[in-house]
Amino acid sequence: MNIRQLAHVIRTKNAGPYIVTGDILFDSEEVYLRVKNSGVITREHVADLYGIALDDVLSIIHFDAARCIKINIRRPDGQTSGDVDDTDVLGMQQHAPLLKIEIPDGNVLAVRG
Repeated sequence: MNIRQLAHVIRTKNAGPYIVTGDILFDSEEVYLRVKNSGVITREHVADLYGIALDDVLSIIHFDAARCIKINIRRPDGQTSGDVDDTDVLGMQQHAPLLKIEIPDGNVLAVRG
């Protein structure tokens, strides 16, 4: 099941000039916990999705109180937000790779309505 069918919000934004943070937020605690416990969203998987080195995936944080999975990566190609060649100063267009996340159907009971 694709993450777009499960998450309420999938977004990215700057977390300073060198880091982009991605948020995957869920309406339901049940769906959030199923995705979290599936073990699919790992540093290795995120590195593969973005085509970056594992060291560039700084952290994956499960914030239970907000039903949110937060992913922090270094900005691509060592760019700083606002560099001359930067095409996404606010980091808000970096979420597309996250839309490819697939969660096995057996790990999810509810789909957001």
